[in-house]
Amino acid sequence: MNGSRRSSIQLCEDIVDGLAEAEVAGEIAQQADRIETVVCPPFVYLADAADIMARTESSLSLGAQTLSENNNGAFTGEVSAAMLVELACRYVLVGHSERRSIFGESSAQVADKFCVALTAGLVPVLCVGESQSQRDAGETFAVIDEQLDAVVAAVGVDTLSSAVIAYEPVWAIGTGNTASPAQAQAVHAHIRARLGEAGSETRLLYGGSVNADNAAELFAEVDINGALVGGASLDAGQFIAICKAAT
Repeated sequence: MNGSRRSSIQLCEDIVDGLAEAEVAGEIAQQADRIETVVCPPFVYLADAADIMARTESSLSLGAQTLSENNNGAFTGEVSAAMLVELACRYVLVGHSERRSIFGESSAQVADKFCVALTAGLVPVLCVGESQSQRDAGETFAVIDEQLDAVVAAVGVDTLSSAVIAYEPVWAIGTGNTASPAQAQAVHAHIRARLGEAGSETRLLYGGSVNADNAAELFAEVDINGALVGGASLDAGQFIAICKAAT
């Protein structure tokens, strides 16, 4: 929940321009089987971002930060999957740690949102991760398994091969305390193994104080396919640098 309409438009335009320049320079190869770049503005700025992308024919994709598990009805303040599709969204985050911890979303509710997103034709980005106290207690894998299993029970494990999973340790989000590449890789490898055969196709992202300085080292790990970028995405230069690190 950052920025104004004016600053959001400027940020989106700067990212679009930066990506285009990097593509022309050969610094980023925007191919469906290699690199895909997505931005998830606040709901009220989605239409502006969609307009910029359409007008510039940008390779950038649009996503939303969450959605309702309900299709329509008397749910004041909520936003449905159909509304997001109308605004040209392709992706939507589900189960972000802040939605779980601040707004009390349970794993069952997150699974419902995942299902609604899929049905509407959106690609859900399922966020999973543990708190500092859970990591200290050695509960990291158990917490992540519970979060994954709720979705698997709802849609089946094979469905996750076409979705995206973002591991975002709560203790690293916005704190500057990035998980080490080895720590992140260990959890990513566990997630992939937990999903079995379907896991080999699932795109796994790391999120937690990712920036231009640590992105390349994280991307070098075999099971880390990309990043869910937080604070660094508010700076177009940093965001483009992270995109370049993924090439």
